[in-house]
Amino acid sequence: MTIQDHGARLAAHLAELRGERAQILADIPNVMAGDEADRATNVDGYAHLASLDDRIAAVEADLAATTTSAVKSGKVGVGSLVGLDFGDGPEQFLVASANHGDPELPVVTPGSPLGRALIGAEAGARLTYQPGPGRRAEVTVTEVS
Repeated sequence: MTIQDHGARLAAHLAELRGERAQILADIPNVMAGDEADRATNVDGYAHLASLDDRIAAVEADLAATTTSAVKSGKVGVGSLVGLDFGDGPEQFLVASANHGDPELPVVTPGSPLGRALIGAEAGARLTYQPGPGRRAEVTVTEVS
């Protein structure tokens, strides 16, 4: 998969999320009226809407990051596709939010211990990070795109 393929998938996922948001918004009455059950349904709708807004913001940030200079410079950034070798052969990962829209592509979130170690790294870098308290792990960056 190329970074352009990933960008296209993100754009499609973003469109789906925005469509879902529009549908939920259309289903929530503008006036909070009715009995307690009606008001509870409205509250649930607004809670779902807030959750969707968070997911949309995360996908928008990932989509914007696919065009940043870090990705183009050969350094790992949000939106990068990276090859990582943990000692048993290279595997491909995406550095992105957990809600990146492609369930078949493994993701490394930028805020995770591995993600923090990867940001700014280049192909060939051997990194050490702490996946948990008192634990150390090593990984080699085999490719960045």
